[in-house]
This record gives sequence, structure tokens and C-alpha cells, in this order.
Amino acid sequence: MEWLKKGLMAIGIVALAGFFLSSVQGEGKDVIEVEKASEVSDKAVGDYNVYAIDFIDNLNFAGETVPLDEPDIQERMDREILVNTYWQSNGLLLIKRAHKYFPVIEPILAKHGVPDDFKYLAVIESGLQNVVSPARATGFWQIMSATGKEYGLEVNDNVDERYHLEKSTEVACDYLKKAKNLLGSWTLAAAAYNAGRTGISRQQERQKESDYYDILLGEETGRYLFRILAIKEILSNPQKYGFNIEPRHMYTYIPTRKVEVDYEIDDLADFAKKQGINYKILKIHNPWLRETKLNNKSRKKYFIEIPEKGYYNVGS
Repeated sequence: MEWLKKGLMAIGIVALAGFFLSSVQGEGKDVIEVEKASEVSDKAVGDYNVYAIDFIDNLNFAGETVPLDEPDIQERMDREILVNTYWQSNGLLLIKRAHKYFPVIEPILAKHGVPDDFKYLAVIESGLQNVVSPARATGFWQIMSATGKEYGLEVNDNVDERYHLEKSTEVACDYLKKAKNLLGSWTLAAAAYNAGRTGISRQQERQKESDYYDILLGEETGRYLFRILAIKEILSNPQKYGFNIEPRHMYTYIPTRKVEVDYEIDDLADFAKKQGINYKILKIHNPWLRETKLNNKSRKKYFIEIPEKGYYNVGS
């Protein structure tokens, strides 16, 4: 987008003018520098433009139409498109991470019959990072401890499978399918991921409406679907929104082999060395291992991922 490039160049000019002004210490000969800086600043203000983005007139989530002909829906959609388009650094990071992690998430969604669009829900939940929210929701899919345990994940100080991308994606699929069966649409299932199935169902009854776009919801849940839709639109059409990125810029998922473990590991650093890697690399590929050892008195079967040779330069 030529207009976006011009805007970014103008920002650089304004910053340069600010540097000139901050360098001026007094009067006399420095007044000339002030005048020059002022000229640059005036020119920058004259050249700097911020451009609106054309309204989107056709959009769907999981095959369900977004009613963009309604004025409030159009405004809410426009807000999220603008916010995410002009947060350029974050947009680039999301594109790079999506290239790395979507190939892991997509086949799991497909296997469970969950629409592919739900991969964008993971993006807005965590930015495709193993983050922990103030409420202690954890991992790419931001799963609470009780929910993780309810759906069969191991969650404790030693092993926390909410950090396991494949297993947590399986849990998200299970939750979303149940929400869809209860609430009647994939759009409402996505909203329930934020507000809870009971919370959405209660608002449907209270307001005597069944469709997400017809229900008045709180700020966070009211924006939730539109944030997903904005990320879907931008990541699907990055150049349309000014994001110029080539394959060589992308992050890639490192192939791994799985090592079966049904015993205790007293020192994961020693275990890593025996696998030809180090502790840091072991934890990068197995973030669900939360301590420096693996407690396993019950002899449970775990699969630890070890990166294939040739991707890391590990000292001997």
C-alpha cells in the first residue's frame, strides 16, 4: 500500500525533526539550527497523512455470514481492522508466527471437524505464544487450570500440558464443539470461548435473541469476534493492508522426533545432553516440562520432542 509507506516515511521525518530540536542548547548560532528544524517539522506535518481503510462488504466466520450491512456491525469491524493494520510490528510478528504454528494447528482442527477459522482465535488469545494471563489462563489457547483438568490435561507444578500445543489444541476443539452443539452456531461457540457457554446462553435468554450480532455484550466479548475477523482478514491478505513480507522472513517449525519416556528423569539437563541438545533447546520444544526434572513414579508414558539434527549448533 503506497499510502501506508508514505505515512511511515513521514513519521521518520517527524522523528528527525525532534532530534534536531532536542540538540539545540541555547541562542545565537543555534537559532539557525532551530529554524532549519522548524522547517523540516513544518514540511513533515504537511506531508504526513493518515489514511482510512475502505469498509469491508463481505466477510464470514466459519462459513457464517457477518451482517456488515448493519451500521453498528460495520463500525465495530472497522475499529478492529484499523487497530490491527496500524499496529505494524505486531502484525508482522503474527504473520511470522502463523507461518510457524498454523501447520500444527490446522490438521488438528480438521481432524475434529472444527472450522479452520478457529486458528485465528488462538492468535487473538495468545499471539501464538505460551503466555499466562492475569487470571492464570495459560498457553496458546489460554486454558484455565480447572478446564484443562476437566478435559484430561495434566496440570501441576511439574507437568502442565496447557503448554503442549497439540494437546491444548485438542482440548480447545472439544470445548468448541460442545459450545456449538449447545448454542447453535460456530460464531456463538467462539464467543463462548471468551464469556463461557453459560454466560452466552444467559444473555440469549435475557435479551430474547439467538444470534451473536443481535446480542448486547460486554466490551471484551462484544469485540471478541471482530478481533478474530480482523486478524483473519489481515493475515489472509497481508499486502492489501500494507504488510510486505517474503518467505525468507518467516519463522519455521523445527521438525522433531518423539522420545518415549515412562520413567523419572532426575536431571533434564543431563537428559538433554544425552539426546545431543542442551537444556534450553529441550525446554523450547517441550514447554510443558515445568521443572528441572520429571516426576514419574507412576511410570506414565510421556513423549518428549527432540529436534532433528542440523537445526541447532550445540556445543559439545
